Amino acid sequence: MPIGGEYERMNDTSRNAQDTTSNAEERNTTNNAADTAASSAAGNAEPRAGEGSLESQLSVAQAKANEYLDGWQRARADFVNYKRRADKERDDAYQNGSVDALKKLIPVIDDFDRAISNLPADATNNDVIKGFVLIHRKLVLLENAGVKLINPAGEVFNPAFHEAIGQDESDDVPSGHITKVLQKGYLYGETVLRPALVRVAA
Repeated sequence: MPIGGEYERMNDTSRNAQDTTSNAEERNTTNNAADTAASSAAGNAEPRAGEGSLESQLSVAQAKANEYLDGWQRARADFVNYKRRADKERDDAYQNGSVDALKKLIPVIDDFDRAISNLPADATNNDVIKGFVLIHRKLVLLENAGVKLINPAGEVFNPAFHEAIGQDESDDVPSGHITKVLQKGYLYGETVLRPALVRVAA
């Protein structure tokens, strides 16, 4: 074989090997670039460090704040209701205590009324009698304590304030009206301490 032909075949083989090596390097470079781009895209899709944690902490803090506000509002409502009940109980206790004391005082006023109404005419100037009359006047002035006298002569009979013990035939007083008050009654606020004892026209 001629030397020139052998030389040319060696050159062709060398060039083919170089081309194969270049193509392999190009493919590796392309694959590396694609991998780098994919990794970069994946990194951009993930949240930055700490962002998810802050949002979670904020949600927890808001939930706790709402829970505390809810509890405070319930506690405040409970306190308002308790205060209202306590005030009512105190007022009721005061009212009941006053009613009991006044009920015990009414018979004393009755005794003074009977005693003074039966005084002889010549005893009105007696100093002792005058003293009793003054005491009676002070007892009668219970209006200052919120007590009202029930003396319903001529009024329509009302079972809420009056107690009838009989009926009278009368041409002067209409039927159902009170003809005579046998015992005065007393009213404290809206509470009847004692109804008036009366007779009613038939």
